[in-house]
Amino acid sequence: MSEVVILTEAAALQIKDMMKEHDETDAMLRVAVKGGGCSGLSYGMGFEHDLQDGDATTEQHGIKLVVAKNDAAILNGTKIDYKQSMMGGGFTIDNPNAIASCGCGSSFVTATNKGTPENC
Repeated sequence: MSEVVILTEAAALQIKDMMKEHDETDAMLRVAVKGGGCSGLSYGMGFEHDLQDGDATTEQHGIKLVVAKNDAAILNGTKIDYKQSMMGGGFTIDNPNAIASCGCGSSFVTATNKGTPENC
């Protein structure tokens, strides 16, 4: 996978900390797209131990990333960062394919995939 998802160093450090905290140091990070959310699509991230047919993998900053073949086009060029502020920290996702997102910022729509909106 030629960098479908770009992971910043700050995000990788936070993910490594979470992996240690949850005893998942040998896991991969799956980045996915799910139907739902206010706009129709939402992001998912979680630890994965097994690859599925069609999965693409890459490694960035010591984190093994996994993206399903069906999600690759929607996520292509997506940048995942981690921002720390006085109010706490959190992951930010910048997807150049998203043409609209909901007010809470957790769901989105692309020009080719609108998903199925849910109530927030």
